[in-house]
Amino acid sequence: MRFASFVFGLLLCSAAIASATAAAPPALIPLPAQLERGEGSLRVDAGMPVVVEPGDAGARATADYFADLVQRTRGLALPVREAAASGPSIRLQRDPHAPVTQAEGYTLDIDAQGVRIRARDQAGLFYGAVTLWQLLTPDAQRGAVNLPALHIRDWPRFAWRGLMLDSARHFQSVDEVEQLLEQMARHKLNVFHWHLTDDQGWRIEIKRYPELTRIGAWRTPPGAGQDGEPARYGGYYTQEQIRQVVAYAAARHITIVPELDMPGHAQAAIASYPWLGVTGKTPSVSVDWGVNPWLYNVDDASFDFVDHVLDEVMALFPSPYIHVGGDEAIKDQWQASPAVQAKLHALGLKDEDALQGWFIGRVGDYLKAHGRRLIGWDEILEGQVPADATVMSWRGTQGAVEAARKGHDVVLSPSPELYLDGLQSDRADETSGRLPAHDLASYYAFEPVPKGLSADQARHVLGAQANAWTEHMPSYRHVEHAVFPRLAALAEATWSPAATHDWRSFLARLPAQLARYRTAGVDYADSAFAVDIHVDANTALASGTARVSLSNQAGYGQLHYTVDGTPPDLHAPRYRQPFALKLPATVRAAAFADDGSPLAAPRERVLNAAQLRSRLGGELVNCPGSDFRLRVQPSPDASALATAYDINVFDTCQRYLQASLDQVTSVHVEAVRLPRNYALAHDAKLVVSRPAATPFGELVVHRDRCDGPVLASLPLPDPARSPARFDLDGPLAAQHGVHDLCLIYTAPIDGPLYAIGRIALRPQGATP
Repeated sequence: MRFASFVFGLLLCSAAIASATAAAPPALIPLPAQLERGEGSLRVDAGMPVVVEPGDAGARATADYFADLVQRTRGLALPVREAAASGPSIRLQRDPHAPVTQAEGYTLDIDAQGVRIRARDQAGLFYGAVTLWQLLTPDAQRGAVNLPALHIRDWPRFAWRGLMLDSARHFQSVDEVEQLLEQMARHKLNVFHWHLTDDQGWRIEIKRYPELTRIGAWRTPPGAGQDGEPARYGGYYTQEQIRQVVAYAAARHITIVPELDMPGHAQAAIASYPWLGVTGKTPSVSVDWGVNPWLYNVDDASFDFVDHVLDEVMALFPSPYIHVGGDEAIKDQWQASPAVQAKLHALGLKDEDALQGWFIGRVGDYLKAHGRRLIGWDEILEGQVPADATVMSWRGTQGAVEAARKGHDVVLSPSPELYLDGLQSDRADETSGRLPAHDLASYYAFEPVPKGLSADQARHVLGAQANAWTEHMPSYRHVEHAVFPRLAALAEATWSPAATHDWRSFLARLPAQLARYRTAGVDYADSAFAVDIHVDANTALASGTARVSLSNQAGYGQLHYTVDGTPPDLHAPRYRQPFALKLPATVRAAAFADDGSPLAAPRERVLNAAQLRSRLGGELVNCPGSDFRLRVQPSPDASALATAYDINVFDTCQRYLQASLDQVTSVHVEAVRLPRNYALAHDAKLVVSRPAATPFGELVVHRDRCDGPVLASLPLPDPARSPARFDLDGPLAAQHGVHDLCLIYTAPIDGPLYAIGRIALRPQGATP
């Protein structure tokens, strides 16, 4: 009887889910501009033909792409034909009289007779096919699909829907770049900004200047050959590989905009050809992240070099835009150079910022003479730039406002809002990147048109772009984790009408997109849905009972948990309210969508006295005075997805909040020594130095405040004679009650950095 009641309940639940699904919008991301439901449905099974007009090579290419994609992701073989077919079919038609007049727009109609996609241009036809593919992949299943009758009229809100990949700091293979381009196409993104040169590497073959790749494409990492670090790091793309990638992108209606940074971020080029610099010295290719001082010279030889490089770049990339960087060019070397100062005065310029403007303007004139347009970061506004230059605003949105008011086209790419190297959560199990976190919801909420622009000025906003800076993404797995699913949020922000944006609707449509990622092998981040397992550690220690509450960042999905060691699934108890557990215990929890598909991998928390008296480094917080925080890997160029450590390069002080110190007699720290590979330029003066009492410094534990009583001082080992990971143990002065602990490394600031992997407070007799 109970089994029958259980089955009946499942049937009722399934009916409710089916009803809700029928009323919800199809699982399309980005959401179309207009969508109307019709009566009836269409079953798409293997053998349904995809029909194009005879002789339309572009439509045929889209049909072949679509059929291959459906075959790989759904297992349906759909033959492509250039002739009318009897019975239901999928028809792709480029029609100059198609109802949607906007560029890249299309109509898609589904009824019992088949599917018809019409567009005035090839890009629109392609995006219509992408929409149909999404309709055919509402889950991770294989086989036939029943499509609801629909009428879709769709076009993009913005012309520039972009993603930037930094291949200079860390190098990706051609196959990996193409994987990213493929996912861009499936999200209807159309601009791939490729960051190819910087201080840390020159990644594009220039035949006239072979030293750029023989020397400039390689660096010797800190700790080379140790802890997974390669002895030499780098790589570059041959011109043949560049042509291959450009063709691959073009087939998916993606324009590749190459970036060659100038006049700053030039150290790899100057390491290859020292005469390009102004000091007469030969630097190494940089191993330091941040702002390095090396700038191009402003003499005729340097401009000849730039022109010759641009000639080869323009021959490889048909993009109307060439990105010249222009950011973070500190002017110390120009200020110290008599030759540069003489040039500045001869030109009648007031300062080095104006000289940079002249430099960028000179490059812009060369590009314009060759039928191209200059685009650069918002620093180019600090000098005179060509009137037709496009500005990419990264220092917030003010640069976009200023540029639009001056009549420049702009692309919004602000930090931190659209920077993908920001962590997606502050969970301790996140991989490397910048803190504070910028979650999926914040990406979805981004509005590309800044406030304060008039309607005429707003027309200069071409669109928006997310940037994947890779200082802390040494592998493509890191890139995927940083990009997905935030790219889906950006896609909707740049494609769909602003009035249709709805966070809850996006969440409801996202499980299907996550299933598509899994089918494609995309290693996306599940941070928005990962279950946080909360307990009050001090109350649990005092009472022997933990009161457990569960949540996730998005506040979405069904949370199921177990306490018996088994993996949580839909049959496990569903979380509805906090529950109590006697110590010791282990809680495992996971989030599921309403259709039962997984939203996040299970998370686990062990609840016992030892764990409740410890904190991971990622659970500590900065001391007052500096909000800078990075999560880094122990080896900056090693490819493994290794344990990451939180650091503040300006101040080593961190806090362990609300530590219960009753009965605690000792402290155990799992510590790590890290390279100090950060070029801080004029910010170096902000680094806090604290005197050390022992030869190599120590970790000092203060009570309550950073100048409070010292409870422990743990000497650091000799860096030359100890491994990078080591333990620190020592007695802790007896205390009572709950206190904050302030943890400070006093090592010299011209040596390595130190971080905390885990800190444990131990009572008498406790062992690791």
